[in-house]
Amino acid sequence: MKKLFGVIGAPIAHSMSPVMHNSAFAALNVDGYYHPFHIQPDDLADAVKGMKAIGVEGFNVTIPHKTAIIPLLDKIDPLAEAIGAVNTVVREEDQWVGYNTDGLGYVRALREEYPGVLDDQHVLVIGAGGAARAIFYTLASEGISRITLANRTPEKAKAMIEACPYEVEGAVWSLEEAEEKLAEYDVIIQTTSIGMAPKVEEMPIALDHLKAMAFMSDIIYNPLETKLLQEAKKQGAYTQNGLKMFVYQGALAFEKWTGIFPDVQQMENVVLQQLGGKRC
Repeated sequence: MKKLFGVIGAPIAHSMSPVMHNSAFAALNVDGYYHPFHIQPDDLADAVKGMKAIGVEGFNVTIPHKTAIIPLLDKIDPLAEAIGAVNTVVREEDQWVGYNTDGLGYVRALREEYPGVLDDQHVLVIGAGGAARAIFYTLASEGISRITLANRTPEKAKAMIEACPYEVEGAVWSLEEAEEKLAEYDVIIQTTSIGMAPKVEEMPIALDHLKAMAFMSDIIYNPLETKLLQEAKKQGAYTQNGLKMFVYQGALAFEKWTGIFPDVQQMENVVLQQLGGKRC
């Protein structure tokens, strides 16, 4: 009998995770199957109990359950606890243990593509939601401390910095202030949903003051190249979309479940094929 894995969320039909993970199981001859479970918020507690009862070995967690699931788990990893969100659950000695591979996946992808030494660079993170928190705290946990947050409501960004358990030299700007100070930053990380399909013509900030040869990263991967990345590329910036973050967070979850780190290139190719696109 195949070992059962999955992802829980609402909605969930759009998820690329099943095809990505099932292709990895097949490529590695792992006897596993990954299934999407549509779970409404009111059913979350019953679902977590039920998944243990039917022998699920591990699962991913997506919107809207990443925070709500925490009190339903037996243990939580310190980084996931600091972030306040779980995206990966592993069965360890019949206990559910929660992790967050979103931030780790992002930083792994960033380090792979950034054309230089990342640790001393001045980083601007746009947004203060769950993805921003995961990325900000993971960067800080790895010693990247010069991180500024820009958000439509600066108070939310300030609270996020104040709650960070890792040492940071973080400032907080409004989006308008960030636009004016953009030339100060080597790496800009866009973490909001602005620019995602179908509103593909939107941008979170103007790029008039973008530094030459800056690195512009957008965690969106549908479309594969947002208007923000298109405009940044026109100004000579290096650009990165969110596809590798998605692949790496999945690969890190796969490793926690199986002990095997999969072929991320193969996983990326599968997702690209599903999206009907090509690398930017």
